[in-house]
Amino acid sequence: MSCAVHASGLRYDYPSGHPALRGVDLHVEHGERVAVLGPNGAGKTTLMLHLNGLMLGEGALEVAGLEVSSGTLHDLRIRVGVVFQDPDDQLFMPTVREDVAFGPLNMGLDRPAVDERVREALAAVRMAHVIDRAPYQLSMGERRRVALATVLAMRPRLLVLDEPSANLDPRARRGLLDILEPIERTMLFTTHDLPLAAELCERAVILAAGRVVADGPTAEVLADSALLAAHDLELPAGFDLSGVALRPRPEGGAAALAARS
Repeated sequence: MSCAVHASGLRYDYPSGHPALRGVDLHVEHGERVAVLGPNGAGKTTLMLHLNGLMLGEGALEVAGLEVSSGTLHDLRIRVGVVFQDPDDQLFMPTVREDVAFGPLNMGLDRPAVDERVREALAAVRMAHVIDRAPYQLSMGERRRVALATVLAMRPRLLVLDEPSANLDPRARRGLLDILEPIERTMLFTTHDLPLAAELCERAVILAAGRVVADGPTAEVLADSALLAAHDLELPAGFDLSGVALRPRPEGGAAALAARS
């Protein structure tokens, strides 16, 4: 099953008339990890919401082997997992167990299969110990991990994360990177966290005013200070890009859940 993204001339205007996407061309192949960078208002989140049909614009868009349309939404949302920036937008059940089980139950799986997926997904994000706690009792970093588990329990082919490191302290951010590293999925990250992009993504795309203005190897894109400055992006003060190594990709499933399809 394909998990690629092929967007050609993708356009979207908000009801106010504001153009959010102005003809986006983006092609992501199976297994790639791509960071979508850009300033606030660039269209990053709008693009992300198109990938599983939460928004429907104009132009051609094929994701995970499906043309994105009102008629493909059910299958699309099984194949494409989206993790929102605010985990409270994703967690709404009384317990962590029920939140992680929600997606698999709606796929029609029987209870033993659902329970297995819940256990595996929480183990993958190192949150098995909170299975019977209420999400509101958890820290931001813990809730973000559980939100990721709700998506992993669906076993999607494509994983899309919107600002995954936003509002995390350094320890929680590092823990999140350690969890994401072994996951074998095609991944798209929308992020302002340029060091995260440097560590996790082989490729970076800069979106500005609803258009792709740069696309290339992450190290090369982030090394172009003039390009970054032109689009209101910058590395942290004193950050040495040459000292950052791209995290290695495991050869076939270091994590039991991540290796399954």
